[in-house]
Amino acid sequence: MEQVVIGVDPHKLSATIEVVDMHEELIGSGRFSTDQAGYCAMRAYAKAWPDRVWAVEGANGAGRPLAQRLLEAGEQVVDVPAKLAARVRLFDTGHNRKTDALDAHSVAVVAVRTSNLRVLKVDGELEALRMLADRREALTRRRVQTVCRLQALLAELLPGQAKRDITTGQAKAMLATVRPRDIAGKTRRRIAAEELAELIAVETKIKKATAELKAMVLARGSRLMDIRGVGAVVAARILADVGDVARFADRNRFASWTGTAPLDASSGEQNRHRLSRAGNRRVNHMIHIAAVTQLRLDSQGRAYYRRKRAAGKKPQEALRCLKRRISDVIYRQLVADADRVAGAGPGGHCGASQESSAVDLPPHIDTSDQPLPDPHPRRYAAPPTARKGQSHRPLATSG
Repeated sequence: MEQVVIGVDPHKLSATIEVVDMHEELIGSGRFSTDQAGYCAMRAYAKAWPDRVWAVEGANGAGRPLAQRLLEAGEQVVDVPAKLAARVRLFDTGHNRKTDALDAHSVAVVAVRTSNLRVLKVDGELEALRMLADRREALTRRRVQTVCRLQALLAELLPGQAKRDITTGQAKAMLATVRPRDIAGKTRRRIAAEELAELIAVETKIKKATAELKAMVLARGSRLMDIRGVGAVVAARILADVGDVARFADRNRFASWTGTAPLDASSGEQNRHRLSRAGNRRVNHMIHIAAVTQLRLDSQGRAYYRRKRAAGKKPQEALRCLKRRISDVIYRQLVADADRVAGAGPGGHCGASQESSAVDLPPHIDTSDQPLPDPHPRRYAAPPTARKGQSHRPLATSG
């Protein structure tokens, strides 16, 4: 029997499927709930085509639960990026109106026409790394919210004594000096104490998650943390989102995926480039953290940044150049790690394969125009031009 493709438009409570053959002819369709009964009914319906491939839209988002269930059941699953399916729907129908059936059909057509869609495969270690990295990010956001609430309460209890970056020890000392007598003040102090206790608990969880991430990164044989500015959190996020670096042909493709490669905006005789707002914004943020950290340290990154400033680059432009260079360094390290693991033989630790689930998940694309904060130029950069009688010498570099 000829192979068929089952396009899936997943939602939280339902999944719409359309079955097409290799000639893109519709041979089946249906809408099923995502509970156990609906899932079993969908699987039973699909058994009519033994040679089948499931094409799930957005397996890193709404389609992840269904894709993981299909993988655990031994089904062959490919991931279809939502943007690619949207383009096919627009070109095939001539309009941008969408329904669940149209979406499922577009997903199936993409799977038929595209030969290099990445096949999903369960990788327990990488999946655990991704979940733990997401968990730590959520804890970090929770910590920021708790600190904001605590500072607001302390500003009312101790006017004029608020600190910008308060620690738990400082907050505890400040609360110890407050003994309100009225009921509003007592309530405010009690709530502040509860917020402080929550802050201590969250910071404890963050430290534990960071230690676990570090152990998992080292267990995978990665040496990303050897790069200045790349710690356990940055390395874990990069590994979780990149998966198998072999899917990138070269460092330029990797830089395009991380959003650190400028976009060509030349027209006619004008030759210019503009900042890329696309790419994986989470990995781009991790590279930004590494860049800012290098600027704070006596590193090769700081020397490179200062050379760019001395050449006339603005602070933002020099930082973007540094981020692109860090992206190249990360790519080379990922390739070196993959080569070392591949050469380790059967006794070595097996990394993510080309069919790894984490490898094949599409990057999170965000076209937001909100730029990341730039470092203060006075903290890191020497003046663009040397003063009279002085010469520019880069600081001693390390690492």
